[in-house]
Amino acid sequence: MERATLDCFVASLLATTWRAGGRIVNERKDDLLERLFALKASGTTVRTEILAGVTTYLTMAYIIFVNPAILSQAGMDFGAVFVATCLAAAAGSLIMGLYANYPVALAPGMGLNAYFAYTVVPQFGGDWRLALGCVFASGVLFLGLSLSPLREWLVNAIPRSLKYGIGAGIGFFLAMIGLQNAGIVIDHPATLVTLGDVGATSALLAMAGFVALVALYYRRVPGAIMLIILGVTLAAVLLGLQPLEGIADMPPSLAPTFLQFDIRGAFEMGFVTIVFVFLLVDLLDTTGTLVSAGQRAGLTDAEGKLPRLRKAMTADSSATIIGAALGTSTTTAYIESTAGIETGGRTGLMTVTVALLFVLSLFLAPLADTVPLYATAPALVLIACLMARALGDIDWGDVTETVPAVVTALAIPLTFSIASGIGLGVISYAAIKLLAGRFGDLNWAVGIIAAAFAIKLALQ
Repeated sequence: MERATLDCFVASLLATTWRAGGRIVNERKDDLLERLFALKASGTTVRTEILAGVTTYLTMAYIIFVNPAILSQAGMDFGAVFVATCLAAAAGSLIMGLYANYPVALAPGMGLNAYFAYTVVPQFGGDWRLALGCVFASGVLFLGLSLSPLREWLVNAIPRSLKYGIGAGIGFFLAMIGLQNAGIVIDHPATLVTLGDVGATSALLAMAGFVALVALYYRRVPGAIMLIILGVTLAAVLLGLQPLEGIADMPPSLAPTFLQFDIRGAFEMGFVTIVFVFLLVDLLDTTGTLVSAGQRAGLTDAEGKLPRLRKAMTADSSATIIGAALGTSTTTAYIESTAGIETGGRTGLMTVTVALLFVLSLFLAPLADTVPLYATAPALVLIACLMARALGDIDWGDVTETVPAVVTALAIPLTFSIASGIGLGVISYAAIKLLAGRFGDLNWAVGIIAAAFAIKLALQ
């Protein structure tokens, strides 16, 4: 009896110790998270932040399918780019979460990846290593700007109307690529472009996917883009249009793209304009995303300024440098982070959650390899439509603002070059303002940029 009593006492003591130990571990974990992310001060909890992170991941995970599909068309190894995409997104989001404590996730940016693959690489004779060198250099310059007052000066130097035109133009650029990937738009010797075979099964799947995607997006279904990409891919596999490469496996090798950037060669071929475009678009995109996300998260102070903005910019520029080293185009802040913010995300813990999910995505390489180009077309066209909303913010009552913005928006897709579109837009802005007598609207930075682009276009 005494033995049984002793056993019961020991069991009770062990159970109590186990529970106490568990509480201590949990308390230490909670203390660590509180020190890192200031959850209580932000009015949030660990559960809310993790849920917000999952929501954000679902809204932006399409990039693990789309980015390798785009960059592989520039001659890069699909599997290596897939790994680089996941790791760049994970690293960038981790830095943003731990260093800046911002609820803003990062990944290789749409638009810049298309510029990389369809403009920069062909300009370098198909050598994507030179293009990666430009991305790396732009990241280093961005980092320097992030640590200096020049960052704000450069952002403010670009006229607001041109910013809107650039955003819309990049959207139209993505739309053109998406429609081409679906076979809906094809080249024509007389009219340059014409309608493709819309009766083809692949085109029908892409169009059906786009309509369904818009409906899901309207209903605010989490992960709508990824669901449609997977849905179209599944339909293609079932119809025998696409072989199933698998779903999960060990990650492919990163070796084909790791540290393959060539800066010296890019210098020799004259890369100033390309680096400037990478830098400018990333800077504008990141600034706009941080401001928008910060306002929705309630991070702005009484003057409307964002705290720790320098840290956030440093995190973004560092992610671009890391991404180029891994083997992907510019890594930037994602506006899809607002989906997590709407769910309640307020701190970097949300972003760290996104980073961990991108690490787990490394094992989905076979699934990514199964996705056909036309399955990503609905995502590209929807993103284009959303980016086109920027045109609504232009002052349509002032023709000296409207025309340069529209010129920029049209020139980017029609020249199939973000750089050429920006150049024509800035040149037209400066020329129109001068001839209209609106000298006060110009600053010397715009004049220098316009002159530089004019010389470049005249000499090419």
